[in-house]
Amino acid sequence: MSRESDLRRALEASGLRSGGTVSFHHHLRNGDAVLNATLDACAASDLRDLTVAASSIFPCHAPMIDHIASGCVGRIVTSYMVGPVADAISLGRMRAPVTFQTHGGRAHAITSGALPIDLAVIAAPAFDAAGNLGGADGPNACGPLGYAMVDATYAGHVLAVSERPPQPLRRVCISAEQIHARASLPTIGDADGLQSGTTARAAVSEAAAIAALTGQVIEATGHVRNGLRFQVGAGATALRVAKEVGKGMAQAGVRGRFIAGGITQKSVKMHQSGLFERLHNVQSFDRAAVEDYAQNPQHIAMSAAQYASPSHPDPIAQQLDVVVLGAAEVDLMFNVNVTTTSQGRIIGGSGGHADTAAGAALTIVTMPLRAKGAARVVQQVRHITTPGSHVDVLVTEVGLAINPARPDLVRDLGRAGLPVIAIEDLCRAAGSSNGHIEAGRVVAVSEAPDGTITDHVYQSDA
Repeated sequence: MSRESDLRRALEASGLRSGGTVSFHHHLRNGDAVLNATLDACAASDLRDLTVAASSIFPCHAPMIDHIASGCVGRIVTSYMVGPVADAISLGRMRAPVTFQTHGGRAHAITSGALPIDLAVIAAPAFDAAGNLGGADGPNACGPLGYAMVDATYAGHVLAVSERPPQPLRRVCISAEQIHARASLPTIGDADGLQSGTTARAAVSEAAAIAALTGQVIEATGHVRNGLRFQVGAGATALRVAKEVGKGMAQAGVRGRFIAGGITQKSVKMHQSGLFERLHNVQSFDRAAVEDYAQNPQHIAMSAAQYASPSHPDPIAQQLDVVVLGAAEVDLMFNVNVTTTSQGRIIGGSGGHADTAAGAALTIVTMPLRAKGAARVVQQVRHITTPGSHVDVLVTEVGLAINPARPDLVRDLGRAGLPVIAIEDLCRAAGSSNGHIEAGRVVAVSEAPDGTITDHVYQSDA
């Protein structure tokens, strides 16, 4: 690895030019400071029309709006977007449409060459004397650098940005051989921002009923068994679902093979209590997960490619028995929207949603019938993030709907006496009245894991 320098000099030495592509990872989530510092340095060097390939964008990245307005940033490719940048895109303040990829789709695009990266900027919580990078150590330890692993392997130039002197690493994520240069900053961010976005939302009042019914669905379908391969989200309702699954496994005396995806304190506790053999972690959602990763050899880092890329020979997402996901909207065809509100304002993106829904043997979506006075089960979603063909069961506080393409589930869940309700009846109970959605200027497109376009996001004034 070459000698350390300040960020601007490192950028100039990297060969990045106007019109190039620079990538970032979001393991610090809403605590990241490296993307902003890098774009400031790019602007100071008069670079223009850059493509920002950030694995996710959070409220902390609001300064990017000025770089969009100035022409420094000309295009964004990401998997998730929330906060001021998302609002600006929704309002049409960027000329080129944003490309939303899934986490696995992003990895596939990078490894296949469809998304060539000129410069990968990697926020490194710690590095050792040899120049290896790790996410387990330092005051801003964030856990595995699963998204950055792919960028480090395929980018034309890799720049590590760090804030501390070398130190021994408990876990190495990215080897020194992959790093071309290192730059220093006073801070790479604040790891307290790990718990942000969906992971910081409070549970809805219906969460307990939804979680209990979801646990019954998993048990009735025969998945509470030895060898269970499981993924659940990091939101408050999802954590209640994990608790229900853990309770059922303990009562049945079974042990699962692994929990995968973004790892939380709840996942760690389930592993520590013997309910699961190991954890496969692409990113950590809280400090408890970070610390367990630092010291537990059965807490395994995985790259985004190993997690969910369709070009990986055996991605973890394709091995899942059960995945439990959330939604902003679900429609009569079981299509799921986690990208926009019903008015079209951008509030997220697929992340691993579409990847795991496509890969799991049983895909369950959970959500209340209504939220903030609006129906959540609707006639037609504003935006298709995950196609309904990949959704098996929708669980709400009043009952569950089963995709007609799964007659086996209709049989099994009916025999179990669970409250199965036609999705049309759930839609009526929610009070949905949405009709035709007017199109307009396209401000973003969503891609499936293989890169084909799933749907478009249109400019919103909401």
